[in-house]
Amino acid sequence: MTVDLLIHDASEVLVGPDEQLLEAASVVVEDGEIVATGPTAEIERRYPRENAAQTIDASGQAVIPGFVDSHTHALFAGDRSDEFAAKLRGKTYQEILAEGGGIHRTVDAVRAASRETLLDNLLAQLDVLLAHGTTTVEVKSGYGLDLETELRMLEVIDEADDRHPVDVIATFLGAHAVPRDSDADEYVARVIDEFLPAVADQGIAAFNDVFCDEGAFTVEQSRRVLEAGAEYGLTPKIHAEELARTGAAQLAADVGAASADHLLMATREDAEALFEAGVTPVFLPGTAFGLDTEYADAGMFRAVADEMGVDSPAIAIASDLNPNCYAQSMGFASTLACVGMKLAPMDALVAATAGGARALNRTDGLGTLREGAPADLAIVDAPTAVHVPYNFGVNAIETVIKGGRVVHE
Repeated sequence: MTVDLLIHDASEVLVGPDEQLLEAASVVVEDGEIVATGPTAEIERRYPRENAAQTIDASGQAVIPGFVDSHTHALFAGDRSDEFAAKLRGKTYQEILAEGGGIHRTVDAVRAASRETLLDNLLAQLDVLLAHGTTTVEVKSGYGLDLETELRMLEVIDEADDRHPVDVIATFLGAHAVPRDSDADEYVARVIDEFLPAVADQGIAAFNDVFCDEGAFTVEQSRRVLEAGAEYGLTPKIHAEELARTGAAQLAADVGAASADHLLMATREDAEALFEAGVTPVFLPGTAFGLDTEYADAGMFRAVADEMGVDSPAIAIASDLNPNCYAQSMGFASTLACVGMKLAPMDALVAATAGGARALNRTDGLGTLREGAPADLAIVDAPTAVHVPYNFGVNAIETVIKGGRVVHE
């Protein structure tokens, strides 16, 4: 049988999401999909090497699904590296924001940037993400805080999706912060009455996100935005329990959000509510690392998931790439998930692949190497996938394949 691509003799293949590992295995791709994975000898009896249009010898290497980064703010302009130094001197996130830095500073830079500059910036970010094995990424708006700029950001995200091999999924985050010299309730009303109808008419965003936390939006304000967005067909997402426990996780459960993200201050009660409602908890260990705070209690979430019988992948990890968390490598995010959140290496990798797909409501096998799944995968220049989190500080990804086509090597 003729096939498009045969990756043969891999030392290890992570099929996922149930941590299924195959040793001495091969992967077969046809028409952009995985058609078979299994022991090399068995695969080559069914799919002889000479019948493959392209072959890749993965001897001594591991094959993993492409990373699915389900939470980023990868579209931005300007530079905030001085804030990194300020944090090291003891400034808190809230203090920097109150002094005009943080989100507001990036908003100024994005509003001033041309569409071409924004597009170039995002394409450059996607190049780096792809080189580190990310094949699907969610990108939020939220650095406009006015209708014109928010729509322009979504247009740029859409064009980047058309132009780049990485699949880019757009999220509207109009309720990211209260603009300077604005009243929170009045701004929420504008988001509901002006922004959301226009975003729906534009037809680019799949999700509607809110930053529900101290110094941002209250639970009640966030509920109004998320419920209004749902009426326009935008699936809720929410920044929850990052800086303080506000009840945002419970809100995510109430509105049936695709995911609740951050969760540094979440409790067992929150975990139970999220899993009961089918909401995916998304952990962003790079944020805790960058802020030098306690990590989210992923172990507690996994224990609750096991007790409740939640199918794997129960949780996700993502990079939270943004000017305050300049993290472009999902491999490093998996390292932090292991070291900071005490996840086992394979648990972290499943959370960064199949878990990310679950957080984006993808049910087509994305984030796995199962039969019928999209042929999005990465070849690790090491004999086991554990090297991705283990060998931190370098990029362990040698080759990236998207839709069955080699897009980086």
